[in-house]
Amino acid sequence: MGASPAQPILEPLTEREVEILRLIADGLSNREIAQELILSLETVKWYNKQIYSKLDVGSRTQAVAKAQQHNLLDEQGDRPVFAVPSPAHNLPAQITSFVGREREIAEVKDLLERTRLLTLTGPGGTGKTRLSLQVAGEVVGAYTDGVLFVGLASLNDPALVPNAIAHVLGVTESGPGSPLETVKRVLGDRQMLLLLDNFEHVLDAAPIVGELLAAAAQLTVVVTSREALRLYGEQEYAVLPLGLPDAGQDEPLEALTQYEAVALFVQRAQAVRLDFELTEDNAPVVAEICIQLDGLPLALELAAARMKIFTPQALLERLEDRLGALTGGSRDLPARQRTLRNTIDWSYDLLDAAEKTLFARLAVFSGGAMLEAIEKVCGEDLPGDTLDVVASLADKSLVRQRMGADRELRFHMLETVREYAWEQLAAAGETETMQRRHANYYAALAERAEPDLRTGKQVHWFSHLEAEHDNLRAAMAWSLGATAKDDTELGLRLVGAVRDFFYYSGHTAEGYRWAERAMERLDGTPPAVRAKVLRAAGLLAYAHGEQERDKACLTEALAIYRNLGDTRSIAWSLTMLGGASIGQPDEYEAALSVTQEGLALLRELDDRPGIAQGLNIIGELARNAGDFELAEQSYQEALTFSRETSERRRESMLLHNLGYLAQHRGDYGRAERFFREGLVQAGDLDWTWGVADSLCALSGPIGANGQPERAARLIGAAERAFEAIGVGPQPADVPEYERYIAAVRAQLDESAFEAALAEGRAMTVEQAVAYALEGTDPP
Repeated sequence: MGASPAQPILEPLTEREVEILRLIADGLSNREIAQELILSLETVKWYNKQIYSKLDVGSRTQAVAKAQQHNLLDEQGDRPVFAVPSPAHNLPAQITSFVGREREIAEVKDLLERTRLLTLTGPGGTGKTRLSLQVAGEVVGAYTDGVLFVGLASLNDPALVPNAIAHVLGVTESGPGSPLETVKRVLGDRQMLLLLDNFEHVLDAAPIVGELLAAAAQLTVVVTSREALRLYGEQEYAVLPLGLPDAGQDEPLEALTQYEAVALFVQRAQAVRLDFELTEDNAPVVAEICIQLDGLPLALELAAARMKIFTPQALLERLEDRLGALTGGSRDLPARQRTLRNTIDWSYDLLDAAEKTLFARLAVFSGGAMLEAIEKVCGEDLPGDTLDVVASLADKSLVRQRMGADRELRFHMLETVREYAWEQLAAAGETETMQRRHANYYAALAERAEPDLRTGKQVHWFSHLEAEHDNLRAAMAWSLGATAKDDTELGLRLVGAVRDFFYYSGHTAEGYRWAERAMERLDGTPPAVRAKVLRAAGLLAYAHGEQERDKACLTEALAIYRNLGDTRSIAWSLTMLGGASIGQPDEYEAALSVTQEGLALLRELDDRPGIAQGLNIIGELARNAGDFELAEQSYQEALTFSRETSERRRESMLLHNLGYLAQHRGDYGRAERFFREGLVQAGDLDWTWGVADSLCALSGPIGANGQPERAARLIGAAERAFEAIGVGPQPADVPEYERYIAAVRAQLDESAFEAALAEGRAMTVEQAVAYALEGTDPP
């Protein structure tokens, strides 16, 4: 059936745009159109924008009306009327489907509307090329003269880049000028997208790209490279690994399938094993494989190919050697992409001597490092300025930058890249040297932080040590396993210095393990170092309810400090020794006397954090012995000192202690106010242990005031929070919690109590805090 001539419009629509416009006219939603045409939702939205722009309209209704006015929706056979053919392209056909990246596709498309030079950067294996091809295929209709793909991987001379472009353009005669001049003439009036792939090893050709953009006003260039071109007007877009589940999180099967890395692995595994499927049993293992491989698409594809001969569990076990396990990629891939090692080799071979040296040395850091640490640990004998070389490695996508929890800029490697760097470090014969420097640095850092962990600087230092937690672990593991006495001493110093960090950050179980390991290496240790490890072991044993071990460690440490004449350490050891007897009525008088002796020395030294600690221990001894008057007097004075020194964790704990006293006296309103204030303080500090402690404490007055369901929910939320950090309440507070829980249980039947408890356990920490403070309905 014929159609009447269409009226002219400003810009013709492509076949795809007319196809989408017709579906819009049929009343399909964007999501339905995406399903019908097998496109991403963001792609459909992008085409809508193109249609609205070309028709000069602002809505679907207006677009349909304008199209009908111009007869654009009439059909002749199966062909749309007045739709122009899609522009030409030479994009390589993709054999496998594209998984995920909807956000990245949308962002790159948006950037292409605002920039003429877009560089996709990232380390090898992140999928820069595949993302660029997907975007190019979806926007081809926006360029009158199409899209041209130029692969540069095979070039070894930057001067040949114009020749490569000329070849793709079909220019066989360069004419009177150079290849570059010929390409500039050919591109001069074309409205085209030029995709230059794998630019990193011909970076000296970057000015050529600038010349092309200057000569061709309608040219847009997309570059994939592990390093930006550094040209004026360039927009860099970092291509990150695929979305991953959080390590250690127990997520349901349906949730795991939504992560891009898991979805890619499953799809590629099914390509080699038709019967493979994600199940409740294997999903956690598959998730861990994806995490181990950093969500790198290339690594995931290589790993999935191994599913032909391995179970997920067997594959996970082999990933201890990622670089050796992930081989044998498809034969039609470039050689550099057939194994993960080849991919990283490709980047490593492009580095100069200084970059190779620092790249290898950076493997010693676990979880990344600040610039200060990199300079101190890696900068010695480096052939080049450390900061400049770090910046260069970051530019080449071998090192990544991020803002740490301590608001400090940190540099880190993907674990697959770090494994390769570690091999280079070993090949250079520098492994032990770098581990020694690393342990030296972190022992000194911990000792610098130690005195400030009980002052107003504690917020900074707790945050900083948390950010360096992996490095602290690595330094302790190496030094406590070392054979040289001096190296072992580094680990002992480190364990002693991070005692309060482990105790107050909720890492007591881990800290106790390190302290026990350190205790095994004390032979021949200098007395001061030995005593410090004993103090750490004692405090962390107390946190685990091992009060007798605490007393034994502190008694030995006290004897050493007396021999050394170290008055301050004597005072601290005396007060902590008294604290080891909290909750043991038959030792009350002796413990009180020992603590008061230590407190007197601390007052002489005007050690205000120590005074607050000593007063708090006296309060704890007195509260557990039923002497509430002495307890309140001690807590209040300790609170004054804690506020003077800005020791906010201590302040939060003291507020709890005052709340317990108010609860004992039946003043439930006052108790709740103290516990709420302690909760706010802990929340402000992002202190999970303090938050959990507050939630459980609040169950006491809330339950006593006739709200047992709410109290039970808070108990459940507290239990979940304690479990998340692997530690429970302070031993001195356990009797209080047991009374609160018993009182709440007594007000509810068992099924109601268990239901409320489960509701509390289902809350996040943030939800539980809001519920406790606002008293709203549970989420």
